[in-house]
This record gives sequence, structure tokens and C-alpha cells, in this order.
Amino acid sequence: MTDESSVTQTLSVGPRPEVDLPCVTGQGLFFVADPHVADVPPGQRLPGYREQVLDKLAACLEEASRREMPLVLLGDLFHWPRDNSNTLLVSLMELFRPHQPFVLVGNHDKYQARWTRDVSLAVLREAGVVRLMHEPGPQFVLESPQGRVLVGATPDGFRLPRGYPGPGKDQGPDRSQVDTVVWCTHHNISFPDFLDRAGRIRELPGIDWLVNGHIHRVQPQVRAGNTLWANPGNITRLTFTRLSRERVPAAAVWTPGCEELERWPVPHQDFYTVFPRQEFPPEEQEQQGESRFLEGLERLAMRRSREGTGLKDFLSANLCGDAPESGLIWDLYQEVVDGDQ
Repeated sequence: MTDESSVTQTLSVGPRPEVDLPCVTGQGLFFVADPHVADVPPGQRLPGYREQVLDKLAACLEEASRREMPLVLLGDLFHWPRDNSNTLLVSLMELFRPHQPFVLVGNHDKYQARWTRDVSLAVLREAGVVRLMHEPGPQFVLESPQGRVLVGATPDGFRLPRGYPGPGKDQGPDRSQVDTVVWCTHHNISFPDFLDRAGRIRELPGIDWLVNGHIHRVQPQVRAGNTLWANPGNITRLTFTRLSRERVPAAAVWTPGCEELERWPVPHQDFYTVFPRQEFPPEEQEQQGESRFLEGLERLAMRRSREGTGLKDFLSANLCGDAPESGLIWDLYQEVVDGDQ
């Protein structure tokens, strides 16, 4: 399955040059999106967050192994790209070493919007416990009982593919030598609930499936010509909203020839075990303001500037003065600004 004995160093690719592309055997692909592992609970999550997410990953790895499928992580393994504790890194090494999952680089895995060797995910790569997908293009070949599957990927920060093969730069098997092409991405894509997103859904010639991370809310599959676009949603509830309360964290299973991803509910705790019991914000704020606020805050956090001016303007425009959490956010902002002076 996914152990080292199943890896072939090179594949014969006919008229194309021979390339060093891993080959694994399995019954399909087991997708896990955006765990956001962290030592400190993000947002309004209660203590115990780290252990809860690690338990979810362990359950997914066990299920993928039971199904004889390589596990493919669709980005944002980490919530913070750096400064994760040695305890957390060692726990992930112990968890991943027997399985060596394929891990796509997401926006939260990078520091200042760049992939660098000093991020936590690079440590796992150097430890040899993950197979990293940090460059766009073909990543590995799955040899399944139903045929050969080429798995490609486009990490965060790169353009979505136009198809396979791409315009003269794909180094992988000729399309005629594989039965199916599955492409993994970590992008803003215009699925039904996110029509304002930049990534337009269209047919990608030569690509049968595009499976996306990044968007945490599960989306209906969309067919564009011969390409099926899927967004299975993530396994970790990060925001205190009605939608999070109703959502069941799940991984996704792809098998050759399927027309729809199979959802595999991940063992998880009750919503009010991991979030405090309190009133929800107004629904219109949940559906519109919250996502824009968090995306804007994320963009600011990725910038190199330390002067705090942009953040102050952003908070002034977006915080509601009557909300109790607004005062806390302003106090935290002032602490950061005062500490930099």
C-alpha cells in the first residue's frame, strides 16, 4: 500500500523522458483536508484542541490503511507555519512514519506566503515521514486493480492547471498511459456557495477529477465537461457558527470509476465540548462578515510589514464596537503595537 516497499523510483513513460515519479499500490485515494494542527486552540476552540486533531488524523490514517489506500492531505496540515512545539512535531512524526502520507502545501503551511525550509512542514519532510507536494505537476502514480491513476497537484500560490498535459512542462506519464488523472489543489474556487471566488470551474482537458482543500465547508460536486470538481470540506471545526455546529467533520474516499466521493465521518466530539456555550453572532454576520474578516486578517498576517498601520485600519473598518470581543481584540492589538515600539 503506502509503505516504502510499494514505491518505485522511476516509471517508464513511453515517448516522454524517464522521470523519477513514485508509484504506490492501492484501492483508491483517501483525502483529508485542512486539519489545522496547533498547540494553542485557535479562535474560540476550548483546551484539548491539539489532542483532538491528532486523534482525528490517527483515525483517518487507520481507516486509509484498512481500506488499502494512500492518504492524501489537501493542505493546511498546520494552523501556524512555524513555532510549533517539539512535542507536536514528534507526535506527528510518530503518527505519520508508518504511513508516509502525501501532503499538499496550503497557505497556512507557508511563512509570509512563501514555502521555506524553516517551516514546520519542512521538518516533517526532512524527517522522512511525509511525501511533500510543494511544486505543481504530477506527483505519483497509483496502481489500482481498476487501472493506473496519475495523481497531480497544484499547491497554494500556483495557478490552477489548464489540463493534463500542461503547456509543455508536465514531466509525467503520457496521458494515453494512464486510465485516470486526479488533480489535488488548495485554492479559492467558485463552488456553488462561493461564486465570487477567483478560481473558475471549467473543463480541464485530460483531468478527470479535481479535488480541492482550503474551502472548509463541503460543496456539491460540479461537472464541467469531462472534469469533476469536488470540495470535500475539512476535518476540523474552527469557527463558532451555526454552520459549524451542523457540520459533520469528514474525510473523503475516491475509488476508480466512482461518480461521487464517499464521505467518511471522522470520529469527533460534540460541538459544545470543543466550543463554549454562548450566543451565536447574527446569521448575516456569520455568512458574510465573518469569512471576509478572517480572510482579510489572514492576508494581513502574511505580510512582512510590522508597523501595524494596515491592521489598525482593517480592525477599525470591521470590528463592531458593541461586541464584547471587540474590546479584547483591540487590547491584543495594542499589546502587539506597544511591544514593537
